[in-house]
Amino acid sequence: MADTDMGGMPRGEEPEEATTQRARLADRHVGARIRERRLMLGLSQQQLASMIGVTYQQAHKYERGLNRISAGRLFEIALVLGVPVSWFFEGLQESGATQPLGVRQRMCLELARNFSLINNEKHQEALSQMARALAAQSQGRTIE
Repeated sequence: MADTDMGGMPRGEEPEEATTQRARLADRHVGARIRERRLMLGLSQQQLASMIGVTYQQAHKYERGLNRISAGRLFEIALVLGVPVSWFFEGLQESGATQPLGVRQRMCLELARNFSLINNEKHQEALSQMARALAAQSQGRTIE
C-alpha cells in the first residue's frame, strides 16, 4: 500500500493548485526584486526593456509577475542589473511567501527612486557627497 497523507495524496506530493499558487508567488517575488534593483540603479522600465531586448510592456509584465521569466532571460536581467541570479530569490520562503520590505529597505528604495529623478548632476553629486560624509561620521571616520 502506498504511503499517503490524510487526504489520500501520496506523501511528498501536493495538489497541482498549491504548486501553481506557489509558482505565482515566486513569479511576483522575482518581479518585485527586478523592480527593486531597477529603481536602485535609477533605470526606467523602458531603459531596462531596451537593455534586455524586450518591449516596455513585457518588462512591465515581468515586474508585476504576470509573465514568467525564462532561465535565460533571468540570467540576462541579472547581468544587466549587476546581481547574481540568486539575488532575485532572496527573501522567498519555501511556502512561496515573501518577506515584507523593512522600513530601512523601503527608505533605501525611495531614496534611490528620488535620486534618479534629480536632473541636475551637480545636485546629485552634492547629495552623494553628503551621504558619504554622513556615513563616514556615523562610522567614526573621516572622508578624504
